[in-house]
Amino acid sequence: MTELASPGQLRASFLRWALVLVPGIVLLGFVSGRMAQSGPGNPWFAALVKPDIYPPPAAFGIVWTILYILMGLALAMIVTARGAPGRGLAIGVFAVQLLLNLVWSPLFFGMQQITYALYLLFAIDVAVLATVALFWRVRPLAGAMLLPYLAWVLFATLLNWQFLEANPGADGPLGGGEAVQTVEFK
Repeated sequence: MTELASPGQLRASFLRWALVLVPGIVLLGFVSGRMAQSGPGNPWFAALVKPDIYPPPAAFGIVWTILYILMGLALAMIVTARGAPGRGLAIGVFAVQLLLNLVWSPLFFGMQQITYALYLLFAIDVAVLATVALFWRVRPLAGAMLLPYLAWVLFATLLNWQFLEANPGADGPLGGGEAVQTVEFK
């Protein structure tokens, strides 16, 4: 027996998934950044020479929040596309790119590995491009919603490369120890 869901049921299913996935993805991004002490308050990062294209620090929180929301909405569209060819693969590749994304902040800020973070960004670029293509096949709007994310990670790759060029030898020790320490005198 085959039954089709009504448009109302489809909308309700999308909303339920979106209410779980959007906050979940935003929370994962927030936790990754917090655990890595990402941003201008990180002493190692504060000591780095900033490239000319480095945006104001506040832009990162705003942009990433918007991108994580778009990612959650796009994923909800794919998850609710039951029976669509390529749906499972699209969800799997999304999970891989999200995992890679969440590893970048701890690698760059926490372990202070500019070089390895750049290599990771190359992998993220490929994974996001594949996710866009796979989402597009299932739901074109879901793929289109990831285009700003693709543009941002490509910009992040350029920015990471410029940090590497402007700060030769700034990679921390492979064990993730502090390359720069702050000392407070009282």
